[in-house]
Amino acid sequence: MPSIKTLLMPAISQRLLSRERLLRQRAAAERRRQAAGQRHLVHYFHQVDDPYSALMASILPRWLARYDVQLQAHVVGPPADSAAPDRARLVAYSRRDAALLARHHDLDWRDPGAQPDTAAVARATGLLVAATQGPQFPDRAAQISAALWQRKPLEAGAMTPANEAAVAQHLAAAQRLRQQLGHYLGATLHYGGEWYWGIDRLHHLETRLQALGALRPQADAVPAFPPTPDWSAPVALAHPQPIEFFVSLRSPYSAIAAPRIYRIARHAGVPVQLRYVLPMVMRGLPVPAEKRRYISLDAAREAHLHGVPFGRLNDPLGHPTERGLALMPLARHQGCEEAYLLSFMRAVWAEGTDAGSDRGLRRIAERAGLDWGDCQAALRDNAWRAEAEANREALLAQGLWGVPSFRVGDQAVWGQDRLWAVQDALQAGRP
Repeated sequence: MPSIKTLLMPAISQRLLSRERLLRQRAAAERRRQAAGQRHLVHYFHQVDDPYSALMASILPRWLARYDVQLQAHVVGPPADSAAPDRARLVAYSRRDAALLARHHDLDWRDPGAQPDTAAVARATGLLVAATQGPQFPDRAAQISAALWQRKPLEAGAMTPANEAAVAQHLAAAQRLRQQLGHYLGATLHYGGEWYWGIDRLHHLETRLQALGALRPQADAVPAFPPTPDWSAPVALAHPQPIEFFVSLRSPYSAIAAPRIYRIARHAGVPVQLRYVLPMVMRGLPVPAEKRRYISLDAAREAHLHGVPFGRLNDPLGHPTERGLALMPLARHQGCEEAYLLSFMRAVWAEGTDAGSDRGLRRIAERAGLDWGDCQAALRDNAWRAEAEANREALLAQGLWGVPSFRVGDQAVWGQDRLWAVQDALQAGRP
């Protein structure tokens, strides 16, 4: 018998993650701002040794010149262990990914191959904490971040770094505020109850600010980093390569990426090699509450952007995911792997289907073209577990641990917001 949670979750999530609710919240935030006679206040949380924060710092001065907003800066430390369960890979991949992002957007940042040394980070932190007390933070953050990552001397100029006690006090207060507002990472912007992580989500904030009339006169209305469109027509490739797609049935970002990556593959004329893994929680990796909440809200926003149905969800954690994965080998054998994955993702992330029930899983399977009798036999076979573990090891070998991840030739990237990198790798025809 379904649990109360399973019965109620679809209706509750549909309300919480709806576009209409988000727009009402934005409108309410604007009414409060106007009633208080305040400027548009944007909180920025900067992590000194974070490459994504370095990218954000590099564009802050010119971005702020375009918008009539007040920036309140906060210097924060790294995320807690619970939000960064594989920290060594996270740190290494962040540098690699930031360099890829910088090249894509023509920004001046390169991966030096290692993190800045502890003493330099401490000095930069003291300087930036001091800079938060005045209007000079954007320019100082850009200058200090560039010098830190380029291994150049950190010039204080006329500024005195904050002392150790002041730094500790600031970091603690900034951490509390970030957690109170509902986030865990650096390079994040918070405006009117909503979070925007890194330059990847900046276009969402720009669209919102422009709708509120905050774009300065004569400023360019095109967002600084608009999302790169997915291919919508066939593309001729010199050296077609398959796309490896690492996916979890419990990942909302995987649900958003799945129909898009198959569409890209069709336009490229290449196959998708599906490599399923167990969800992070089922692999013993924790996900704190603020991270779960942000991911849900951000996924809903991204799904709306890309036209992917999303929001009426029925969390497939545990038994539903295991049952879903048990049918993957059968779907592959019968030539309907894509149809089955898309059916499962739509069912649990947009239709509120309980994949842990026979009724729900049968509907998912039969919609994809599978025979329920064959499915019942497949559910008794645990061979999928060895494949999921092999896929997990292959993912780790690429320096990755999360999903959705993609590999084309020697290019491996993580995130539904990196499909442009998949397209670039396909066009490059890397051997």
